[in-house]
Amino acid sequence: MMDGKLLLVSNAEGLTAQNVIQRYKSLADIERGFKVLKSEIEIGPVYHRLPERIRAHASICFMALILHRVMRSRLKAADAGYTPERALEQLQRIQHHRVRLNGGEPVAGVSTLSTEQNEVLHALGIEKPAAPEQLALL
Repeated sequence: MMDGKLLLVSNAEGLTAQNVIQRYKSLADIERGFKVLKSEIEIGPVYHRLPERIRAHASICFMALILHRVMRSRLKAADAGYTPERALEQLQRIQHHRVRLNGGEPVAGVSTLSTEQNEVLHALGIEKPAAPEQLALL
């Protein structure tokens, strides 16, 4: 009679059955967030003693998770076919260079963007990196 049923019990007073179910479902979302932090974002354990450092570390983890989720939702909405990890792999190849030849004025530029990099930037709604000129050699 109970096969396929999930029994939720709570000691919190004043919660309706709907509230208990909603809180239980949000727990799964929080656990997925921790899994992303550990595996995909690769934030390892860091041991802090000072309260301000603990808060700072937690804030950085929270911001990383939010950015990951924003990337995932934008890539999905654009039907780009990229995961956040694959998109970051493409974007980390973009380089900014500053070159000075024979004591002349320095020339700065951004490496030529590949088709995939342009697709990722477009899907994320981010403008292309701007520099005075693009260096085609790179």
